[in-house]
Formats: sequence, structure tokens, C-alpha cells
Amino acid sequence: MRVAVSLTSIFSLLACSAASAQTLIPLDSRPATRVLPALIAGLDGGSPQVPPTELLGTATRAADPLAMGAWLEAQPTGGPLVVALDALAYGGLVQSRTSAVTVPEALARLELIRAWHARTGQPVYAFITLPREPDATDRARNLEVVRTMISWAREGVFAELHVTWDDALPGSPSPAEGAALAKDAPTNVRVYPGADEVLSMLAARALSPKARTVRVEYSDPKAAQAVMRYEGIPLTQSTVNHAGGSGFMVVDSVSADLTLYVYNGGDPRRAAVRISTLLRSQRVAIADVAQVNTGNARLWADLSTLRQTANLQSLAAWGTPGNNLGSALAHAKLALDGGSAVRQDALLAREYANDVIYSAQVRALLRKSLPESALAGQDAQTQLLTLAKEFFPLRVGNEYALNDAFLPWGRSFEWEFDLTPAPGGP
Repeated sequence: MRVAVSLTSIFSLLACSAASAQTLIPLDSRPATRVLPALIAGLDGGSPQVPPTELLGTATRAADPLAMGAWLEAQPTGGPLVVALDALAYGGLVQSRTSAVTVPEALARLELIRAWHARTGQPVYAFITLPREPDATDRARNLEVVRTMISWAREGVFAELHVTWDDALPGSPSPAEGAALAKDAPTNVRVYPGADEVLSMLAARALSPKARTVRVEYSDPKAAQAVMRYEGIPLTQSTVNHAGGSGFMVVDSVSADLTLYVYNGGDPRRAAVRISTLLRSQRVAIADVAQVNTGNARLWADLSTLRQTANLQSLAAWGTPGNNLGSALAHAKLALDGGSAVRQDALLAREYANDVIYSAQVRALLRKSLPESALAGQDAQTQLLTLAKEFFPLRVGNEYALNDAFLPWGRSFEWEFDLTPAPGGP
């Protein structure tokens, strides 16, 4: 049966829901950090409040901390606050690497979070990043701010604080900095590699506090022991980190609440058959981490042929291994709690459209047709929609058509799009 609802109307549903409010302050305006966490947070029928796009930072413009503070003060206070502290301290993730903001200035901007917690009595789930090399221009400044946030966590300002590091290439000081910070951190502080996925994970922590268990299966267990390029740790450790950060305990039992299938290489057809077998008796989520920023087209084509996509708890293939692990686990954590079947199917469709159709197919076609320097114009938007529509309608449980698409940051890395129920679908 086809349910007549679009992803656009889901945002309308979120805005008018009677459930307790949850407020999200994302890293910046990218769909991965703004749209995806809100949709995950709304799976339970809640009403996440998210700043409008124009208030959030972009690649070239920092968020205005005064405007963000005014927006926060105007939001309902009947639920927790989930916040990317870099958005307030520096104006966004990009700006956290290069901003000239001083330690006192950054801490003054963050005082509004302490004040919000004191005023409302609601829990705050927050994260802050250690910047990537070689982009970081003042690591000492960032570290000092992080240390102060850890002291705030010790005082109880944060229900939970995650300190994460961003894109740790070989030689990056972030893993060593993280290890040093973790040595004497209080129990409500977690330290691990991550960035764009963390808001979704913390939303899951805030909305689904019940502990769950997860069994992990890798398509290539031996390769999972290798250190990953963007995180500086083995894939197996990153999985444990993201599981814990999303509210799961990793176990070996097949009776676990969730099986996370991590596709990290090997025969994609064999992996698809294995996932199909697992779905007969287990609840399954997939993190496709074999390549960075793209899904494996063969794997997903086979899963679609087997009509298994709609049976998943979640899927992720859009970013780094950590991005995908965190997104898949956060979505699955809330999906396990039940909630709206309409929203669940629509979110699976969005994940498939973004992580597989766009990342593995449309992006390459767009780059062949236009140079990256031309992607900020209207011609690029028109070309994007023309290319992408060839891959729709998309059938998950329901059938979806592509209604609109554009490049929000004028580059090919991410797109923003709207899916609507396909006319005449079953």
C-alpha cells in the first residue's frame, strides 16, 4: 500500500507535532548535518526544532552567534537540546579550523548554552571537534576551548559531551590529542573520531535512552582490523565507538536487538545475499564503508532486486566510515523504538536517494557534464535535476518521485532534494 506523504510534508508534520520539543543546533547548513538529523529525530513522532538555513554557517560564511542565541531563546523548552558547539563558538565546522575567534570570545559565545540549561533544567547533549590538519590555524585555541567544555561536563552542564576529531589523515595530531583528553575525562564525556554524524547520534541518545544491543558483521572481517585513513583507528574500534555513542552495546549474540552489517569490501553480490538471509530472522542496518563518500552500486542494485531495502532499519553510505556508522546506528536506534511507518519508509527512501543514487551515480554524471567551478549557477541546478530524474521513481516500501533538487553549497559533494509519492504508485 502506498502512503501519500512527501519528505517536505514530513517537516510540516514535525512542526505541528504535539510531542515534547527537541531542539537541534547543527554544525552548519549542509543536508547531512541539518536535514538528516532532524528526520532521524522525528521518527518517533516528535517535533525537533532546527534553525532556518540562513542562520547556519556555510563554506564561506559563519553563523551569527547573536542571531543563533536569539533563535534558541525563542524555542520551546519542553525537551532536550542537542548542539554542535562549533556552530556557536566559531560559526561552523569550516570556521572552527580557520576562525580568528579567541578563547575568551568562543567561551563567551558558549555561555548561552550554560544559561539555557540553568534556565530550563533540560538536559544538553553536545559535541565539539578537534580540527583537521593541515587546515587548522590555531590548534592550541581549539584545545583550550575543548578542555573548558570537558570541565563544564564535569560540572553537569552537559548530560553528555562528545569530543570528536575530523578527518584525521596520517600525521594528524588529533588522535594523540584525543587520547590525552580522554585520560581524565568524566564518565559523561566520549572521545572518538567523528563530526558530521554526531548530531544524529546525540539525538538518538536524547530521544531513546533505553540501552540496546547490536551484533556487528563485516563483509571482510580481516580488512576491518586495518587502520582507516580518515580516523586513525581500526574500523572495528570505530564501530564500537559509534555504537556506544548512539546507545548500543556491541555483543556477539544473534539475539541482539540489531545486526549491523558493515560492507567493507569483497563480493557485493555475496553480501547482498547474506543481508537478505539475515533479514529473515533479524533486524538489520547497513553501513556501506568500502569507499569514502559513495555507496557500492552493485550491492544496492542487488538488494533492490531482492526487494530488501524497505525491510532495513537504516542504511548509510554517504560519507567517511565514521559518518556512515554513526548515521546508520542513530537511525536504527530510533527505528527500533517503533514510531511512524510513514516516516521510516520516507527516511529509507531519502537515504537511498542520497547515499546510492546521488553519491554512486548522479554525482559522477554531473562532474562529467560540468566543471566544479560552474556548479553554483542556475544551469547546474537544471542539469542536476535532468540527470537525477532518470533514476526515479524510486521504490522502497512506497514509490517516490524526485520533485526538486539543487546544490546548496554550489559544489558536487552534496545535493538537497525533495521526494514525493510517485503518481499512480501501488
